[in-house]
Amino acid sequence: MDDERHRAPERQRAGGGRALAVLVAFLLAVAAFFGFRGELPDWSSSGADNSAPALLEPLPALDPVAVAHAVEPALVNINASARPFGVAAAGTGIVLTADGQVLTSHHVVKGAEIVTVTDVGNGTVYDAKVLGYDAGADIALLELTGATDLTIARIGSSGELRVREQVLAIGNAGGAGGIPTSIQGSITDLNSTIIALNSSDLTRKPLTGMVEIAAPVTAGQSGGALADPGGTVVGVITAASGGNAREVGRSPNGYAVPIDTAMRVVGQIRSGTPTETVHIGPTATLGVLISDAQPSGARIDVALYGLPAYAAGLVDGDVITSIDGRDITSAKALRAAINVHTPDDTVQLDVHGADGAQRTVTVVLALGTPN
Repeated sequence: MDDERHRAPERQRAGGGRALAVLVAFLLAVAAFFGFRGELPDWSSSGADNSAPALLEPLPALDPVAVAHAVEPALVNINASARPFGVAAAGTGIVLTADGQVLTSHHVVKGAEIVTVTDVGNGTVYDAKVLGYDAGADIALLELTGATDLTIARIGSSGELRVREQVLAIGNAGGAGGIPTSIQGSITDLNSTIIALNSSDLTRKPLTGMVEIAAPVTAGQSGGALADPGGTVVGVITAASGGNAREVGRSPNGYAVPIDTAMRVVGQIRSGTPTETVHIGPTATLGVLISDAQPSGARIDVALYGLPAYAAGLVDGDVITSIDGRDITSAKALRAAINVHTPDDTVQLDVHGADGAQRTVTVVLALGTPN
């Protein structure tokens, strides 16, 4: 171990050409709004006073070997793939129940048709299904088929975290599998706002309320554990500042979803009640690529061949204005409306054609991938 890293053997780090699951946090939301000019802004975006409070108890020391030893058996290595091209991503998960509920990042399983999980504690490989997810919070809950007697992570609270507190980021660095990599660092912000780039599909998303740590988190650690000195999980690793920080002479940072936020999503999924942000069960799809229509609605840019919209006669240029009587004002609104449905649900769409004609179309939704 070299000071701050507990590494897997180098032979296990050999890559296989996979698109490792990692979100690269490359600029702040406010910087994205005003325009990026070639210099990364200060990563701390909360505006809070990060000076150490004078009256608090001294920060506890962290023993990286002891913490890693306590947390690693409750982690799993995740491989997600999609047909027909075998595009794959690798990440990490945190075991929540002995019968195989696993917490991970949504972007690790986004678009996946096949998810397999290797338990770090016993080496067993399991098939997994996605129980639900919140794409906006970048949290997903998996269930492992046939799992029993798994080692469970000790879940702490992120509400008592403090700036400058030492933590350990633990996960499947490089996507190589085997023993997780542990990276020690200190908390530099408790409420960071970032724009994250998904290296697998190049989509961007804003993430708010992130715990920022001064540690070089790497691809494959997504979905892994941010652990405190007591060996409890206080966050879910989700993003890294990537190479851009190094290019401008800044130390790389990592970002994690606070565990309190993650467990609220888990609780919503376990309740079985979907919301516009939390999807539960198999993902339904309309089979369209969409954008915002003007002045309102969701414009179909492409109706994908063989999928529900195409089969129902929807064509490129049609604008969806309502679903089941609910107004659709944007592409985001349509995605949110589909999010509460499951495959084989029937929906009624009000559509404006490119020729100005209006019609109502009945569509049976199909099985899609976590989106």
